[in-house]
Amino acid sequence: MLNIVIFGPPGAGKGTQAIKLSEKYNLIHLSTGEVIRAEIKKGSDLGMEAAEQMQGGKLASDELVLGIIQKFVGEHKDTPGVIYDGFPRTLPQAEAFEKMLEDHGESVSAMLALDVPDEELIKRILERGKISGREDDQSEQVIRNRIEVYNRQTAPLIAYYDQRGKYFPIPGDGGIELVFDRICAIVDGIPG
Repeated sequence: MLNIVIFGPPGAGKGTQAIKLSEKYNLIHLSTGEVIRAEIKKGSDLGMEAAEQMQGGKLASDELVLGIIQKFVGEHKDTPGVIYDGFPRTLPQAEAFEKMLEDHGESVSAMLALDVPDEELIKRILERGKISGREDDQSEQVIRNRIEVYNRQTAPLIAYYDQRGKYFPIPGDGGIELVFDRICAIVDGIPG
């Protein structure tokens, strides 16, 4: 089973590439945010807890996110693989995720990290903001802050996966298809 973590700062193209990967390799694209919203919509205990924690724009706790991922992993044991988009975000999440996968006889196959220069990210997100109308995608200062937070939180995860031989940096500029080709070259080389 392929367990791919797709990583990158806001605007790097993670979601776009995850969808393309899921289609080509018949993998499930797990967007943590979408799963949390689905649990909230279902009214599950985890969803109710998430809704309560996220009131006022706060992030769901590591414990809650891990509970949701644990449930997902348990329900999807017989799939060709999963692309984890937006998870893990912190070192404690990565460590707990590794243990969780080990409990199911699995491990992370690769951490694909899309690398895009900050100025390109800002340009992309501002453009996306014009189309989507999202306020947080229309302020350059807010975007710079999001990138800074990403860089602070992600650095330990890069080292964590690199030490395990699972970190694969990928230039994220040059167009969607070119980036996808770069990603596929790595995925095709992952031992099955």
